[in-house]
Amino acid sequence: MNAKTVAILESRLGGQLAELIARHGGNPLLAPAIAEVPDADDASIARLAAELEIRPAKAAVFQTGVGTRALFEAVERLGLLPRFKAQLEGTLVVARGPKPSGALRGRGVRIDVAVGEPFTTEEVLAALKEVPLAGERVMVQRYGAANEKLDRALKERGAEAIEIPTYRWALPEDTVPLERLIDALLRREVAATVFTNGAQVENLFTIAHRLGKDSTLRQDLNATLVASIGPVCSAALRAHGIDIGLEPHPPKLGALVSALACRLSAPH
Repeated sequence: MNAKTVAILESRLGGQLAELIARHGGNPLLAPAIAEVPDADDASIARLAAELEIRPAKAAVFQTGVGTRALFEAVERLGLLPRFKAQLEGTLVVARGPKPSGALRGRGVRIDVAVGEPFTTEEVLAALKEVPLAGERVMVQRYGAANEKLDRALKERGAEAIEIPTYRWALPEDTVPLERLIDALLRREVAATVFTNGAQVENLFTIAHRLGKDSTLRQDLNATLVASIGPVCSAALRAHGIDIGLEPHPPKLGALVSALACRLSAPH
């Protein structure tokens, strides 16, 4: 990467991503843009478990690894783990990608449908296309925000979507790294900017607005090579007028860093 500065907005895996970029000769600039705040309500989960015993869900959609683990930890804490796993035995279990699949396998849960790349809502809906859902309930493990597209599509098919919150996305407590990134972008000190989550985009613009620097942020970002992990993240970027310079296939960190290294190491 020829010692070029690469801005990273990833939080949980930010250190790992920074290390990969450094190994490829880049200069990582870590500016975590998201805090994952626990949002599992034990009373609500206990109530839902009781309701599902009376009226089971036709399908259960697990969207993220961290959220799936948090949900199982909550039901285990409540002493409901055997009952919850028994309920899933009679439910179509859908895993949106390898991370929730790994979390489910770790709990010994059968996976009926492993959603394929790029692991978006479109693939989830395609997996459920032939499943009769009218009048049925679909349990959805929520990630950091409600999946309105999935909820709307299920409702249109006559299903009742029951979202279970396990965590939510928020601004990090320390926003100084983001503020420094905004200044570095303004000074054209960043060669590439890596986004791994659409909420990172919203939070970056929120901080820029607080600083009164949002009017130039789009232009500043477009002066860099903008790398997006996948279609959902890319849609959030495009909504703000950001040009996507790189989207890896498959949508994984390793593929993203490899593609980034090729682009930044290429002679101009």
